[in-house]
Amino acid sequence: MDGPIPKLLVSVSRTLIFKYARPLHHPQSSSQLPIASPGPNRILEKVIIVTIFRYFYRLFLHPLRSYPGPRLAAISHLPYISWCVRGILHSKIRTLHEQYGEVVRIRPNSLTYCAPQAWEEIYGHRKKGQRTFTKDPQFYIASSGQFTSMINANEEDHIRQKRLLTHAFSEKALRDQESLIMAYIDVFITRLAEYAASESPRATNIVHWLNYLTFDIVGDLSFGEPFGCLDRSTYHPWVETIFKSIKTGAFLRALAIYPLANIAFNKLKPKRLIRKRLEHYQLSRDRVHKRLHVSNTISRPDFLKYILKNNSFQEGAGMAVAEIELNAALLIQAGSETVATALSACCFYLGRNPPKLEATVREVRTTFADSGHISFSATSALLYLNAVIKEALRLYPPAPGIGPRLVPEGGAVINDQFVPAGVSVSVAQFSTFRSPASFIEPDSFLPERWLPNSDSRYLTDNKNALQPFSYGPRACIGKNLAYAEMRTILSKILWHFDISLQPGSDSWDQSLSYIVWENQPLNVVLRPAMN
Repeated sequence: MDGPIPKLLVSVSRTLIFKYARPLHHPQSSSQLPIASPGPNRILEKVIIVTIFRYFYRLFLHPLRSYPGPRLAAISHLPYISWCVRGILHSKIRTLHEQYGEVVRIRPNSLTYCAPQAWEEIYGHRKKGQRTFTKDPQFYIASSGQFTSMINANEEDHIRQKRLLTHAFSEKALRDQESLIMAYIDVFITRLAEYAASESPRATNIVHWLNYLTFDIVGDLSFGEPFGCLDRSTYHPWVETIFKSIKTGAFLRALAIYPLANIAFNKLKPKRLIRKRLEHYQLSRDRVHKRLHVSNTISRPDFLKYILKNNSFQEGAGMAVAEIELNAALLIQAGSETVATALSACCFYLGRNPPKLEATVREVRTTFADSGHISFSATSALLYLNAVIKEALRLYPPAPGIGPRLVPEGGAVINDQFVPAGVSVSVAQFSTFRSPASFIEPDSFLPERWLPNSDSRYLTDNKNALQPFSYGPRACIGKNLAYAEMRTILSKILWHFDISLQPGSDSWDQSLSYIVWENQPLNVVLRPAMN
């Protein structure tokens, strides 16, 4: 019972219990007492009593009472909500893991882990007879209506949708999509060359340009037409809406813990925000229907080609049109900003570490005599460049937070400790990827740790701790496409340009995060490559 919070609970409890337990002395008999409804003070006092005993239960009687973590987070959701809306959840959880160890109680009924084995235990495939860890509905807000996208679908619907979408991300699909993607990368390089061509090269915000590129690519792959960001050198209004909706979604997830607060937010939020969210889904529907209308007249290697080719919803094995619309909108968000963030991180860490940059440039330029030789398959053999990408994903994962799951009926053993059913559990990516228990010099940019014959000092690194695309049956379906894009785009940049960071960019990776990063401008100076 040490500490200010337990002492406060006991003190207030004693005061209120004494007040309500003491005998009442009235000059009148009970039959003469007037009947009156309880006043506001009495109601308030009862609310306080209920709250006090709820806090007492969470602190001393709750099944998670023995798990380490801040006392305030054990009794109230408010600290967690505060971390979410302030954009510091990833860094706060890391601080807590450094203080308390591999498992931390971050909410009254929620645990986070930074232990590599927790990936398999929480997110991995379940053995026969074992129940699945389902997604926490307080975090994964379900779509309104009958249909859902893959991200918040139940297990049965997820299997059905994933089986169909897998065709769009197969090795064959990747080969078919390569020429389309490479065409956009070449336009991207041409636009950057305009900045590098002047006698005194200008710094450009590489984050914007990488987003222009990835949104155009995924727009074409999802709907059969780009957003036109590269052509206009600016964001399409829809893309701006997507960025705003990501932050709003983070607030909604935090407020979902308190239903009344969530209702109040929905009632009071600006009409413009509601309109933008509706426009986002309407634009997605319109573009999907436009692509469906010409599905029999054109043949192009976009996602819908593979979905429609294998769809059999009437037989219960495919997707309804509404599900296709929702998943198309999901693919736009999941397949664009995340890739751009990872590539921005590569540019940042290479720019801040000239010897690493020099090694990567040397590998790219000695491997490819001509830019036209750079391809998906050829770049897979660039050992150092692929190590750079992995190390950037470790230090600056595109989704640095948590992906909560609910422990199934019967409970489960996680990190050698039993966890009761109904508890929300997750692996904290940012904390796990920077844990000194898994990686030597966890805050240093050391691509060498990922090389096949790396220095002996990296032998103690637990490489399985790095899972930037999540893990198990619900891991990101576009992992192979994302890696192919990242290594090809980075190779093209380094083949064509000498890059350096503009002074003042050293703290770029200290950004806030709202599920994904709120990236700050990263100003990079580009010069024509001196091959």
